[in-house]
Amino acid sequence: MIRFLVLILCLFPAFGSAQRASETKAGELRWLDRTTGELQSFIISIGEPVTLGPLDIHLKACRYPEGELSLDAFALLAIYDTRSKNQLFEGWMVASSPALNALEHPRYDVWVLRCKML
Repeated sequence: MIRFLVLILCLFPAFGSAQRASETKAGELRWLDRTTGELQSFIISIGEPVTLGPLDIHLKACRYPEGELSLDAFALLAIYDTRSKNQLFEGWMVASSPALNALEHPRYDVWVLRCKML
């Protein structure tokens, strides 16, 4: 019985440790062409895709820790090749860990910088 109570008490703090997030309608991303060295930051809104080179970038959501817009950003992105119409990436990118879930393309890099309030 004591082991059971110790287990419950050890797990109890984990229930309240989930971080709350707020959502914005736009995000700031950065794009890199590794061949030419061109680097460009841009603001993208949900539902308004941006085309850079052969990449068509769609922002589906941008979230940040509640109350701290500048801390971190989590962006749900979909990236397509405009030439072949193939989807190159779909998933969450994290500003503090861009390599965690990155676009895998031999020439281009895209990563999220922050969420933006418009």
